[in-house]
Amino acid sequence: MVKIACIGAGYVGGPTMAMIALKCPHIEVVVLDINKARIDAWNSPELPIYEPGLQEVVAEARGRNLFFSTDVEKHCSEADIIFVSVNTPTKTRGVGAGFAADLAYWESAARTIAAVSTTNKIVVEKSTVPVKTAHAIQKVLERNCVHPGVRFDILSNPEFLAEGTAIDDLTAPDRVLIGGRDDLESGRAAIAALKEVYANWVPEERILTTNLWSSELSKLVANAFLAQRISSINSISALCEETGANVKEVANAIGMDTRIGAKFLNASVGFGGSCFQKDILNLVYICQSEGLKEVADYWNQVVLMNDYQKNRFVKRMISSMFNTISGKKLAILGFAFKKDTGDTRETPAIDVCQGLMDDGAKCCIYDPQVKEQQIFRDMATAKFEWDHPTVKSGVNPYETQLSTVSDAYAACDGAHAVSVLTEWDEFKTLDWQKVYDSMVKPAFVFDGRNILDHDKLRSIGYIVYGLGKPLDPFVTGN
Repeated sequence: MVKIACIGAGYVGGPTMAMIALKCPHIEVVVLDINKARIDAWNSPELPIYEPGLQEVVAEARGRNLFFSTDVEKHCSEADIIFVSVNTPTKTRGVGAGFAADLAYWESAARTIAAVSTTNKIVVEKSTVPVKTAHAIQKVLERNCVHPGVRFDILSNPEFLAEGTAIDDLTAPDRVLIGGRDDLESGRAAIAALKEVYANWVPEERILTTNLWSSELSKLVANAFLAQRISSINSISALCEETGANVKEVANAIGMDTRIGAKFLNASVGFGGSCFQKDILNLVYICQSEGLKEVADYWNQVVLMNDYQKNRFVKRMISSMFNTISGKKLAILGFAFKKDTGDTRETPAIDVCQGLMDDGAKCCIYDPQVKEQQIFRDMATAKFEWDHPTVKSGVNPYETQLSTVSDAYAACDGAHAVSVLTEWDEFKTLDWQKVYDSMVKPAFVFDGRNILDHDKLRSIGYIVYGLGKPLDPFVTGN
């Protein structure tokens, strides 16, 4: 039986390996992590991550040919194919700080693989990595392997999952990309072996093969293009507010152009998640390293526009509420970076809440999937060390201004304003009359996702701000 091991039991490794196990019952799949609490959760009824449909997939395959373990060395030594799906965060210090990817976890995984390998291995990059990472990893593997004659073939197999729809994306992917050393016989054999795994359920025409560098770069570029569209429409939302245009109408009009398409044209408070900002900054660093300053500046502007949108949202809230929010309770509906996930990495809610509390507000947060300890941990940790001078490890500078509740109505009770930061469906169906009755008047709604019925809210009595939409006369001061 072919054996696959995956180092890293996070948002990518867990669901991807679960799908492979489900579709390939003849393959043994073991997901590995040094975090025992995380592995225990994968072996329990309550999985460590929330993803629609994931529970059912894991339940069907777990114990049959899908296993979760902390014994990294044992299972790596036995595996034929080893996926590495570890975190590659943005460096916070040293050369490339704030832009380059930190490959410390990847290097550690490679050293572990090298130390325990007695037979040839196919090592698959599943994490998002910079171009030419495979070259560096090859050196680490070969020069740390204690058993002579062991061959390591490196493949790039980037993930293209969207959190919230990951199971659907894995079941019927737009494409599966496999990059390898197509100039070597062993490289071509490794590509064929991984392709055979995916061919158990993915049509052959959707399995693309490229050289290593094209595959590694494709992941960065795909995320950069998607983020660029979000920043583009967000920039237009600011123009719409100043001119009286409606960004939804503009997006609909341009989205009907088949050359443009309608996806990723929803104006919002900003993009988040583990990939977009990290990958763009990585792309910027690569361009800078290659002397392509103009190209680096172009892509860096996508990130700057995202920061601008979050700051603009905060300033709009403050200016609308008489230029003072000190001591006021503000209800924050949604903390995850998007609906149908509990992931809070780079969520716009962090920056928005920090901006509001820096001005003295008291934020009461409700999110149906994000636990209280995660919210407090996120609010106590700086994105980069220089972001906030008061942030110290383990200390929350906003402790007296921050609270969480397990109910949307409780968050809104006694609040001066409601801010929607995640597009959870349940927010659309709240009893907004009940919410209004419980709030301090005038009652404000700041819809950072444009998911609510603004006309209905205004008929109840709310003062409403929707991104990229004509402003209420009260908000504009006219």
